[in-house]
Amino acid sequence: MSNLLSSSIGKKLLMGLSGLFLMMFLLVHLTVNALLLVPDGGEFYNAAAHFMATNPFIKVMEPMLAIGFLVHILWGVKLTLENQKARGNSRYASGNKTTGVTWASQNMLVLGITIFAFLVLHIAQFWVKMKLVGDPRLEGIDITIGGVSTHVENAYALVNYTFSYLWVVIVYIIAGVGLALHLSHGFWSSFQTIGFSNQIWRQRLSVLGSIYAWVVGLGFALIALLQYLFYQPV
Repeated sequence: MSNLLSSSIGKKLLMGLSGLFLMMFLLVHLTVNALLLVPDGGEFYNAAAHFMATNPFIKVMEPMLAIGFLVHILWGVKLTLENQKARGNSRYASGNKTTGVTWASQNMLVLGITIFAFLVLHIAQFWVKMKLVGDPRLEGIDITIGGVSTHVENAYALVNYTFSYLWVVIVYIIAGVGLALHLSHGFWSSFQTIGFSNQIWRQRLSVLGSIYAWVVGLGFALIALLQYLFYQPV
């Protein structure tokens, strides 16, 4: 196993699998965030946030998610540096660009670093406050879940207040575009790494990847923008 992980194929396989895992998480996260746009004062979103915070399965998945992010980031940096070292001076030869190579595929490390910087901000703004230090806006409220009155944290108030700042929204829009570009290459690349790709499927996965990437990336950006424009805290 250690020989596999230390080999080029093993590293790429780990990158592909961790990437697929994180892409599934992004879809779930986007679905929950979309509830911020339900015009009910945040009740639906708070119910979903309460479920995510108290569900035993989610509690087990949280450390796995953190490991997935770390593996993907560390192995991504490692592979990029190794590839640059292997190419040596050839990357500086002539000004001709390689045909069929997208800008995103050539700048995955830069895009990854941008997303990582945003992730640190995102965790500081929400996860740290919700899980560790608290925030006055999280003061509990009563909502109805399945016909039963339930006391929950007001996660909506914290998110809604955070998105009332224009600079935060601008950061989310930039991060959303960066995420879309990163995913547009990473989607089909992950499937290719695990062997699910050929000439026919490469084209199909490329199209599906572009759709997925821009729906997810622009989805997060649009939610932040709409919160700022139409859901200002009272």
